[in-house]
Amino acid sequence: MSKGLSYRDAGVDIDAGDALVEAIKPFARRTLRPEVLAGIGGFGALCEIPKKYRQPVLVSGTDGVGTKLKLAFEQQRHDSVGIDLVAMSVNDVLVQGAEPLFFLDYFACGKLEVEVAAQVVKGIARGCELAGCALIGGETAEMPGMYPEGEYDLAGFCVGVVEKERIVDGRSIVPADAVLGLASSGPHSNGYSLIRRILQRAAPPAELDLLEPTRIYVKPVLKLLEAVRVKGLAHITGGGITGNVPRILPPNTIAAIQANSWSRPPVFKWLQQAGEVGEEEMWKVFNCGIGMVVIVAASDARRAANELRAYGETVYEIGTIEKSAGEPKVVIA
Repeated sequence: MSKGLSYRDAGVDIDAGDALVEAIKPFARRTLRPEVLAGIGGFGALCEIPKKYRQPVLVSGTDGVGTKLKLAFEQQRHDSVGIDLVAMSVNDVLVQGAEPLFFLDYFACGKLEVEVAAQVVKGIARGCELAGCALIGGETAEMPGMYPEGEYDLAGFCVGVVEKERIVDGRSIVPADAVLGLASSGPHSNGYSLIRRILQRAAPPAELDLLEPTRIYVKPVLKLLEAVRVKGLAHITGGGITGNVPRILPPNTIAAIQANSWSRPPVFKWLQQAGEVGEEEMWKVFNCGIGMVVIVAASDARRAANELRAYGETVYEIGTIEKSAGEPKVVIA
């Protein structure tokens, strides 16, 4: 009589999954907030809304890391992509003026390698610490035959909260307002399909780290929101400055951006040169050194910049809002 099949025979190791949960509990525990009512391991994660909010509005965001993961697989570096995962969602939630409360991750692979997965989740926990939000749950899916050996995929989900009267939506933006740019840490998690094509042509200089994690702007910007009236925020992701800033502009306005108001970081200069990428394409694909845009009244620009610099951000005054006719857009000068 033949031996009956088990789940392990089918390629799923339940014991490995349990081992991963135990391995990541210490990382997750460091991220917990007072509002969290239960730790990792339950069917659902419980979190109260902070009592300081009178009319709380929940803001949610979800994203992944994209093909930047391919570079992580090639270089066998798994400790920073978790930061990227958190950053892409918490920065999106932040631009509504919201404080990120909690984060959940989804890790999917063909065969679970506990050490690799633990490194990834350790990075996720670090990202949550940087954002001040709790890692309260997630899902690890081992699906034989779905992914090539040694590869995995990541997705994340964040919920934040903002006082209803303090939602940042761009409606109050008017001509003459100042546009500030917060420096990025590199390409963040965008444009990596093009980056990988460029890498087929040339190898980057040793000093360029294409896996540098996405900068998390949450804590400095939340402090800024307490000090200055912020009219608009834009997270510069896929689509670059030209594609993302118009999303927060009112009709009949443009953002006039001065390209020479900051020095384009070396990684973008190398990508443009090695890939022979056109200038317009650079602005459409990459953040070109600006990861977050902040719009304030001209009279508040200096104070806003000083507040952000006091919390460690590199800030540039990159342009102004001007009157125009038609749909909002960005003009690069």
